[in-house]
Amino acid sequence: MPQPDESAIRAALASVIDPEIRKPITELNMVQSITIGAQGAVAVTVLLTVSGCPMKEQLTRDTTAAVAGVDGVRSVQVTLGVMSDSQRTELRQQLRGNAPASEIPFAQPGSRTRVYAVASGKGGVGKSSVTVNLAVALAQKGLSVGVLDADIYGFSVPRMLGVTGKPTQVEQMIMPPIAHDVKVISIGMFTPGNTAVVWRGPMLHRALQQFLADVFWGDLDVLLMDLPPGTGDIAISVAQLVPSAELLLVTTPQLAAREVAERAGSIALQTHQQIVGVVENMSWLDLPDGSRMELFGSGGGQSVADSLAASTGTKVALLGQIPIDQHVREGGDAGIPVVLSDPDSPAALALRGVADALARRQHSLVGRSLGLAPLSAPG
Repeated sequence: MPQPDESAIRAALASVIDPEIRKPITELNMVQSITIGAQGAVAVTVLLTVSGCPMKEQLTRDTTAAVAGVDGVRSVQVTLGVMSDSQRTELRQQLRGNAPASEIPFAQPGSRTRVYAVASGKGGVGKSSVTVNLAVALAQKGLSVGVLDADIYGFSVPRMLGVTGKPTQVEQMIMPPIAHDVKVISIGMFTPGNTAVVWRGPMLHRALQQFLADVFWGDLDVLLMDLPPGTGDIAISVAQLVPSAELLLVTTPQLAAREVAERAGSIALQTHQQIVGVVENMSWLDLPDGSRMELFGSGGGQSVADSLAASTGTKVALLGQIPIDQHVREGGDAGIPVVLSDPDSPAALALRGVADALARRQHSLVGRSLGLAPLSAPG
């Protein structure tokens, strides 16, 4: 049997994607050495970003499988090393370029990431359930998606997406865990157990700023931000830190819920944000005989959309009505959103319909240079 070729091995290693950064390990200079021994024995040393990298087992498996597929390879030994401080600095510069450490990429004029701030007037309307299901549904469409759990006091996104790992820190960058092809960050990943977060406004603002600037999100198509209920500190900070973020309002048909949802949406008048639309959750319960029971009334979502359209002078659409479905709750508890666990259920179909509407939206031109220059006066 012919000896394996090093260039072929290196080409195979280019297919191994770092699970956290989502780039080839060869591009990230993580391959330290390749040794080809007698009778097709190949040894590869891969450098981890940090010694406690949570994805090292997956990286070992993927590297082994890639090299084993090269002609002439009879055995593969993968050794894991750790980058030096200087190598980590080079990696950070490679990923972030010369951007200042505190720069928020989504607030820059050239950003092509669509940022949706998922808001509600009150708690208990299923805002987080809607957020995680939309994120997974958008990822299923091939988009690069991130979720920022901005509900600092009432964080629930890690459980709903089944995230149990901790973020990895490389230099000043935080690598967000990935679940169901969605990048996720939450204060719940930094608190022990079920510890309560007791912070005042300035600390909330700083935490949100760090999540936006210090987390390495990569080239996202969509960032969903799960906001806390109401129009408090976080909602104001989002408008300040990411002025291009668009509001996605979640309500139930109930009169009390839609009144406070209108209040939450009216913040757009003060912050000059756009409202992407309204999602009505818990719209009805499908009964065995085929009829519907409207437990919380009807028409609330459309009423909120109409009211906000009138107050803002813009078109505000009702993007979808999500029926009550116990699979939504079960999926949230199990960490497998209903669009994955029961994709043909009425709730999953309705959620995917909302995701389709968001995916079809064009990139906003707000705050973006059009590259126009004034014409010179004719001479």
